[in-house]
Amino acid sequence: MAEFLTLAEAARRIAARDLSPVELLETCLARVDAVDARLGSFVTLTRERALAEARAAETAIMAGDHRGPLHGIPYNLKDIFETKGILTTAQSRQLADYVPMADCDAQERLSAAGAVLMGKAATWEFAHGGPSWDVAFPPCRNPWDLDKDPAGSSSGSAASIAAGMCLATMGSDTGGSIRGPAAACGIAGLKPTYGRVSRRGVLPNCFSHDHSGPLAWTVEDVAIVLGVVAGFDPLDPACVDLPVPDYAAALSGSVTGLRIGVPYRWIEEEVPCSAATRTALDAALTRFRDLGATVRSIELPQLQDYEDSKRIIAMSELFAIHAEDLRRRPEKFGASLRYRIIAGGLVRADDYLQASRLRTELARAMQAALEQVDLIMLPTGEPAGKLQPQPPENLFTKRGYTTAFNVGGNPALAMCMGYAPTGMPLSLQIVGRLFDEVTVLRAGDAYERTEAWRDRRPALTAG
Repeated sequence: MAEFLTLAEAARRIAARDLSPVELLETCLARVDAVDARLGSFVTLTRERALAEARAAETAIMAGDHRGPLHGIPYNLKDIFETKGILTTAQSRQLADYVPMADCDAQERLSAAGAVLMGKAATWEFAHGGPSWDVAFPPCRNPWDLDKDPAGSSSGSAASIAAGMCLATMGSDTGGSIRGPAAACGIAGLKPTYGRVSRRGVLPNCFSHDHSGPLAWTVEDVAIVLGVVAGFDPLDPACVDLPVPDYAAALSGSVTGLRIGVPYRWIEEEVPCSAATRTALDAALTRFRDLGATVRSIELPQLQDYEDSKRIIAMSELFAIHAEDLRRRPEKFGASLRYRIIAGGLVRADDYLQASRLRTELARAMQAALEQVDLIMLPTGEPAGKLQPQPPENLFTKRGYTTAFNVGGNPALAMCMGYAPTGMPLSLQIVGRLFDEVTVLRAGDAYERTEAWRDRRPALTAG
């Protein structure tokens, strides 16, 4: 089926004029019409605009003006990415009628590459409060099992890829919001290094921890998208002016000589993973050994320290972002996000400063560990659970394996490493040195080439 092409496959066929961008888009739109009423991954579908962009791409390509691998490729954006003339709600009644006057940096780059925007994908409210049923739109569901949670906050982004409705998307990640949904929906999602991808025009959650990054079906697809959206933006004060490698060209299939570190204390003592997740992780590590890598245990500071530092900082910054609306029209926030914003108003300045100092120490410890190994590997999380309301205080009490890498700012990839006995995806997390997305993606791609996980899709039928 055309909607189940990978981005790389579709790009090659479009470049060879063996596949029409219009045909590809129409297949994706038909898939949206068939299944998304039950899934809810799109909150705004820009059907006519997408068709116009696909026709323009087809005309240009037939005339010999091929812009690159994203030319004619359908994608969507998480609904916190501002798009000129297109509703951008952040899933909140606060922004029910908000139509931006300008595009975010990511949209500018994707549009310039000739990609075809299909619309905006479901998120948690302001990428923070959820899953919620008292906001602008109901939460998205997991295409592997409609009763299961696609995780957040880039939920619609991940679900739309897994269900075959588009071939690429952009999400955001403050504590795991790209990697968690990628894991739950069995796709690939990358949180790049802090500063590698501009966040200009992306509605903020936590200024100091927010990252923007791509999600797609395969690691190769993610590498292709990253090559387009990465780059210096002087209007994002956190963006770093460094050369952008050819990520896709670096996917050699080889991991020979790579040194992999595993924080076993995290997954055995602090947050013990399930038997199914541990079995899958051990099998993945064995595969990397077979491919020529070495695996060893590494020590990192306690997960709880990373969680505590991030929570204090994130609560404070969330309050700074939303305090005015909280005072003026609190009823337009969902209960989950409102609870979390209020908590940020209770943080003292000295607590914020001490948390920031601790963050520096924790980030330095992570970089020191990565001087001894080339990559860190561990699970992304556990298989998706039931989609149901969650106590908002869970944000302050639950621990996981993703937040530490927002604190460190390191690139972190989530990718499928098999399936649980329930049929839900299992996910491997690969973490690298600052600005070394090349090695992270190369390792993920090499592993992905040896397994058959990508041949399996959700059995989500039309209806």
